Amino acid sequence: MNTQANAMPESLGSARAAGEVVRTTQPFYWSVRRELWENRWIYVAPLGVAAVFLVGFVITMSHLPQQVRAASALDSMQYRDAIGRLYDLSGAVMMLMAILVSVFYCMDALHGERRDRSILFWKSMPVSDVTTVLAKATIPIIVVPIIATAVGICLQAVMLLLSSAVLLGSGLSVARFWSELSPLQMWGLLLYHIMTAHALWPAPVYAWLILVSGWARRAVLLWAALPVVAISVFELLLFRSSSFASLIGARLIGSANAAATSGPNLLPTSPMTHITPMHLLLTAGFWGGVLVTVMFLAAAVRLRKYRGPV
Repeated sequence: MNTQANAMPESLGSARAAGEVVRTTQPFYWSVRRELWENRWIYVAPLGVAAVFLVGFVITMSHLPQQVRAASALDSMQYRDAIGRLYDLSGAVMMLMAILVSVFYCMDALHGERRDRSILFWKSMPVSDVTTVLAKATIPIIVVPIIATAVGICLQAVMLLLSSAVLLGSGLSVARFWSELSPLQMWGLLLYHIMTAHALWPAPVYAWLILVSGWARRAVLLWAALPVVAISVFELLLFRSSSFASLIGARLIGSANAAATSGPNLLPTSPMTHITPMHLLLTAGFWGGVLVTVMFLAAAVRLRKYRGPV
């Protein structure tokens, strides 16, 4: 009896703790789902671009057997460069889509709910400003990169299957074609590059846009760019340099040259490059960006708390 009596409070405590976790995570989960419901173009746009790219790829497939025959006498690296250009281009297109979708989303993240006055409804719900802002920041930093990577991998997989069918139909072997392209390595690098160069590295820029979207009454992009332009002009006139503008541009586009001051390439794009995540995590630039991101998001939380409809 005593053993059962002692076990009951422990089980009640475990159930209460589990209930607290559910109550904590559910608002965040549904907040992220809300952003996807209200902004379906986040995944429709990459799918549309991928479909257009695939149509263009199909049009060029008539030249594939000739290209493979011409590249068969080349060494491994030259063969990969000859047959992998369209695959590299498809990855670059998905990276560009990740940047554009993230920027346009962040500019409307807090401004949209103020413009259509839905902020009054959402503030009446039991969801904190912290949860709301973090859910919105999750979209460009986590959700969009995952969507862009998934669409890019599916696009390249379809391209590989179509290419294999054409080569087999032309009496050519696909063994070297698959071996030199190395799809798993190519897809792993695509995921790594998008998550680092176009999610974590530009996170301060996305957080800044979210902050400005919660403050500006209109023309969010103009107000977001104005301080950058002003500081850049001041630096150019006073010091005859453009370091600040270069820094912001490098953050936005995920410039590997700006990130890798020494050592290996921190944000590699070539499938033949080895991935070195620890080198990125040990750089001051990465953690400085994390700190600035947290500061901007904290300011956005406080701003949303007191900011009303436009």
